[in-house]
Amino acid sequence: MSSVRNVTFNFRDGKATSVAVQQGESVLDAALAAGIPVLHQCRSGSCSSCMGRLVEGRAGMRAGASSTLLRSEFDAGDRLLCLTEPETDCTFTLNYESDAGAAGAVKAHAFVDSVEKVASNVVRVTLELAEGSWFDFRPGQFIQVRVPGTDITRSYSPSSTAADLPKIELLVRLLEDGVMSSWLEHAAKPDDVLEIEGPFGNFFLREKVPAPHIMIAGGTGLAPILSMIDTIRRKPGRKPPVLLSFGCATPEQLFCLGDIALRQHWLPGLATRISVDQGASGDLLSGNPVDAIRHDDVGHADAVAYLCGPPRMIEAATQRLANFGLRPENIYAEQFTPSN
Repeated sequence: MSSVRNVTFNFRDGKATSVAVQQGESVLDAALAAGIPVLHQCRSGSCSSCMGRLVEGRAGMRAGASSTLLRSEFDAGDRLLCLTEPETDCTFTLNYESDAGAAGAVKAHAFVDSVEKVASNVVRVTLELAEGSWFDFRPGQFIQVRVPGTDITRSYSPSSTAADLPKIELLVRLLEDGVMSSWLEHAAKPDDVLEIEGPFGNFFLREKVPAPHIMIAGGTGLAPILSMIDTIRRKPGRKPPVLLSFGCATPEQLFCLGDIALRQHWLPGLATRISVDQGASGDLLSGNPVDAIRHDDVGHADAVAYLCGPPRMIEAATQRLANFGLRPENIYAEQFTPSN
C-alpha cells in the first residue's frame, strides 16, 4: 500500500490544486513545499490560521498534538492543516480565494504613539510604522508584536484599516501579570520601538459580499470587527446592512462605545446591540452578545457572519447561527485566547 496520499485543495474562488503528502508529513508542510498559498502562521496548532474543512477522505490529527480546534469543529470536518496527516486521498475546502496567501508576512518596526486606557481592563495602543517599514493587511487579520527586551510575541488584530497606515491601532486586554500587559502599563512610552510581523490569519472581510453582515464580538474581539466595519464604510457603492452585537462582562469593561456610535452616524445601515453579563441598565442588554442575536436577523439566504471572541462564545454563536439557518460556510470566526 502506498504511503503517499494525494490531497486536493478547493479554494473559495473555484480554483483547485493538489499535492502529494508523504507518510508522517503534515498537509501544511507538503502544501508550502509545493508553493501552494495556504494561509498559516504558528505551524504548531496554537492559532487557527491554517484551518481547512475535510470534505472527502479521512485525515486525523498528528499523534500527541494539541490545538485550539474545538471538538464541534473537528466533528464538522474542520482541521488545522499544520497538525493534519491524511489517512487516505482527501479533499479540503479553504474558505478564502486562491490569491489570499500570495503575499507573505513581513517584519517591520513601529513607534509607540500612545497608550490609552479605555476600560478597566483594556488599553488602546496607537503605533506608527517606522520610515522604510511597510506591510499590508486585510481587515480582520492579525500581527505579532514582540514584547521589548524579550523573545516573547503576542498577537493582535488591528482595529484600524490598511487605509490608516502608517498608523496602526490595537485594542489590548490587560492581563494580571501578563508580560505585554505589564510592559504597556508600567514601561511603555512614546517613541519606543516595537518589532512587528504580519499579516497572519484567514479571518478577514470578504469584501464582495452584498448580503447582510452579522458581527458578534466579545471583549477585545471588537478590534477586527471595527476594522471590517470601517472598510465597509469606506468602500464605494451600496453598503450591506450590518448588525454588530458586542458584549463584555460588566459596564466598566465596555469600551469604544463612542467609536461605535460615530460609525452608526457614518454608516446608516449599521445596527448595534450592546450587552453585559452583569449590571445592565439603560440601553444595555442583559446577557452576552450571542443571546442578543434573534432568528429574524438571519433572514437573508446569503447572510454572512463574523465572530471574534473567546472560544466558548465562538462555539455558542456558531451553533445559534446554524440553528437559525445560516450556512456554515458563511460563518467566519477568530478565537481570542489569553496567552500563557
